[in-house]
Amino acid sequence: MTDRQVPRLSELRPLLRVQPVELNPTNRRLAKALTIADLRAIAKRRTPRAVFDYTDGAAEQEISLRRARELFDALELRPSVLRDVSAIDPGVDVLGARSELPFAFAPTGFTRMMQHEGEPAVARVAERIGIPYALSTLGTSSIEEVADAAPAARKWFQLYVWRDRKAAEDLMSRAKESGFEALILTVDVPVGGARHRDTRNGLALPPALTLRTIADGALHPAWWLNLLTTKPLTFASMRSSEGTIAELIDRLFDPSMTIADLEWLRGCWDGPLVVKGVQTVEDADRMAAAGADAVVVSNHGGRQLDRAPVPLRLLPDVVDKVGDRTEVWLDTGVMRGSDIVAAAALGANLVLVGRAYLYGLMAGGERGVQRAAEILAGEVRRTMALLGAPTVADLGPQHVQLP
Repeated sequence: MTDRQVPRLSELRPLLRVQPVELNPTNRRLAKALTIADLRAIAKRRTPRAVFDYTDGAAEQEISLRRARELFDALELRPSVLRDVSAIDPGVDVLGARSELPFAFAPTGFTRMMQHEGEPAVARVAERIGIPYALSTLGTSSIEEVADAAPAARKWFQLYVWRDRKAAEDLMSRAKESGFEALILTVDVPVGGARHRDTRNGLALPPALTLRTIADGALHPAWWLNLLTTKPLTFASMRSSEGTIAELIDRLFDPSMTIADLEWLRGCWDGPLVVKGVQTVEDADRMAAAGADAVVVSNHGGRQLDRAPVPLRLLPDVVDKVGDRTEVWLDTGVMRGSDIVAAAALGANLVLVGRAYLYGLMAGGERGVQRAAEILAGEVRRTMALLGAPTVADLGPQHVQLP
């Protein structure tokens, strides 16, 4: 027999706590997102297909991106137990100054197309959480707008070298005058990658109204309302910005650039120089010998050459070859804080995060970017604690086993 009793009100009260009702739909939506994958699912529902696919997709069969993510999924994390992890410090020193987290917001193009708040929203979040933000040459907000939006943020400018070198020199001058501290030269785009999702969707700037986009607009009225009632969507750093992405790249960017041109670049930029798009140990060695302050092991998020080397796989060899001469950063396929920790353990001084914060932007504007940063930061801290590493310097290859 089970003894029963009439519950007292004092005993029921803790069970009857009513959760506060969140009236703001954006806050309510974002509160349910526990992972970057959750933000991605929200972004997919709230954004026109062509826009979501531009962020989500990669080149050709998307093998490069898939392999990068599969390696992060397959690696094994190896904890060291009975370590004092009562205080976790995820900060790192990068390019001579502190970042409060071991990642930065990567440069991305078309950002205001994904959500109208665009680059200034991302820069403000970076300023609040104490990490760097990189503005793209293909940004849809100007250098000056981003500088005004986040005056105290660590800001970097990403440069594609144009056929018109005078235009590139003008951009570098504006970035320097606006307080941008470092230049990121992207070197893996001599021509545009074949991004089949974009071609099939007819993606162009500005977005074209077709029967398909009108039908899609009926499913995403808020996105279209924001597009049509905010300033025109253009590449803020370009005089000519109409056409597909591939057409713009092939028309404006210089495929003849070689490592000898770094001397010209150094004559225009006296701050830290980062070379992004290194995919072999030999090229990392060449960039370090040429004086790069950092090299980014990256295949452009899988958006250029399909079947390119997987950056995480390449990372330990690059660190071994050039890590004593230059910083080594990594991007591509990063969707979790544990991915960032794994890269740091294998020697990355910094990880660039792109798609993850864009999913947040599409899901909820600046608040969505903030939510993405909170998710990643929480995962970084928790993973470090569970690995027994109270600081990033305590992480090492012993914590990661690659398949």
